Amino acid sequence: MTQDLVVTGARIIDGTGAPWFRGDLRVSGGRIAGIGTNLPKTGADVLDAADRYLAPGFIDAHCHDDLAFLRERERPEKARQGVTSIVTGNCSFSLYPAPPHAVDLLRGHFSGLLGETAREEVFADFGGYKTALENPGIALNLVSLVGHAALRLAVMGYEKRPATPDEIRAMQVLLAPQIRAGAAGLSLGLVYPPSAFAELPELVALAETVRDEGGILAAHVRSYEASLLRSIAEFITILRDSRVPGLLSHLQSAGRPNWGQIPKALALLEQTRAEGIDISFDMYPYPAGSSYMLQLLPPSAQEGGLDALRARLRNPAQHAALKQWVEDGQGGDTHIQSKISLIGWGNVLISGVTNPSLKSLEGSRMDAAAAQLGIDPFDLLVRFVEEDEGQTAIVMFQQSEDDLHAACCHRLHMVGSDGLPRPGTRPHPRAFGTFPRLIGPLRRDKGWFTLEDAVRRMTSVAAQRFSLHSRGLLRPGMIADMVLFEDAVTDHATFEDPVQAPSGISDVWVAGQAAVADGQITGRLPGKVLGRG
Repeated sequence: MTQDLVVTGARIIDGTGAPWFRGDLRVSGGRIAGIGTNLPKTGADVLDAADRYLAPGFIDAHCHDDLAFLRERERPEKARQGVTSIVTGNCSFSLYPAPPHAVDLLRGHFSGLLGETAREEVFADFGGYKTALENPGIALNLVSLVGHAALRLAVMGYEKRPATPDEIRAMQVLLAPQIRAGAAGLSLGLVYPPSAFAELPELVALAETVRDEGGILAAHVRSYEASLLRSIAEFITILRDSRVPGLLSHLQSAGRPNWGQIPKALALLEQTRAEGIDISFDMYPYPAGSSYMLQLLPPSAQEGGLDALRARLRNPAQHAALKQWVEDGQGGDTHIQSKISLIGWGNVLISGVTNPSLKSLEGSRMDAAAAQLGIDPFDLLVRFVEEDEGQTAIVMFQQSEDDLHAACCHRLHMVGSDGLPRPGTRPHPRAFGTFPRLIGPLRRDKGWFTLEDAVRRMTSVAAQRFSLHSRGLLRPGMIADMVLFEDAVTDHATFEDPVQAPSGISDVWVAGQAAVADGQITGRLPGKVLGRG
């Protein structure tokens, strides 16, 4: 049986946004047994907080740790940030459900985002994924969304066309038992094929299934560029027609010509809530985003999968047309703007490479890497598609600080790192620094939030959104997911040196067991795969 714990002399931030108060907290049986002053210490380990802050464990509302959790059970870069629960399966990418005929299709889809994925790392259903995580165990809690791509790949493959009524029903039949078994809902990735190929009737029907099963619908919308407001309006239509609660993923406006749209987007979200539609959003606190190299190409070019894309790039006429679209924004999908035409090759950083022969290019900008090789940047993109299996990760410098500030300080915002963990690469620093950055420099130095409000965005807001009713607050009876940190907490991960742990977070508990003690990973695995409710 786990020893009781009493934390004394803490500045307690309860997760509601209310001002901190000084007190003690006792944990018994993995739950908070009492909060007050001079609590009894008999039969308990005692930790003097020494006036540090004690808060609920942070919840990463949007990340891509699905595969990393299978391979690295302790998730040290998350635990050291004070994170105790994470939400995976975002942007249409999940490792299930995969009927036998779709296993390799789903492997290829997931490998594009996070590197080579083995057959045994793809699962028939949510239950198989949960069993693989909980045996032998995980250090942190995990909430999983069903990826829309898995449903489409199982029923339609990479076909670029509307789903028929029978195909929609087949996707609904595949989706419903996943949520019934504990998945939190469905995620869309409407810029990533094959999710990008879906039209409104399919999306509304799937959203209705999510609603019927008590889940949530999350969406990477079709465009974060010039069509941002139109893309948000499409998501709102899905929510209105299906009456399902919605979470808009990583709200941003990408590319200098599109800066300044976020206040209009926020007004649209507020108008939507006034109408009675339940919508909120997540965002990470960095002006750069991260994805994979294929996002620089139009979704239509990826119809049929990677081999079909390679064939197009080898065809001189199609190669020329795709190069023109990428560099000039002409042709291709009318609702998608070319990233390169907006930000330029010099604002694309190569962050993760699988092929050893291209590994030396990690950390370089696309223009500089191409110059080093004596080739055109678009031809370097083609080389990555050919030689790196389309699995090259990139960081894109594309947002304005004013838009970022407006989004992160809005009342509907919750915190998601959107990290893409790939050990041995140079990831976006958000994978190592999101949460200490928010409660450290952005709160303390830039004054974006009060400390209590920053904690609220990282705890109770996400707990409410994902129906984690026993987490996200410090209250007697709640599960003791907690973090202890000092006022000087700060992130150290940078774009130049991203694999750096933060400082100022000393202890992290999951269900009352220490995942981090005095700054060190303990090796304990108290985490659970969490269902809704």
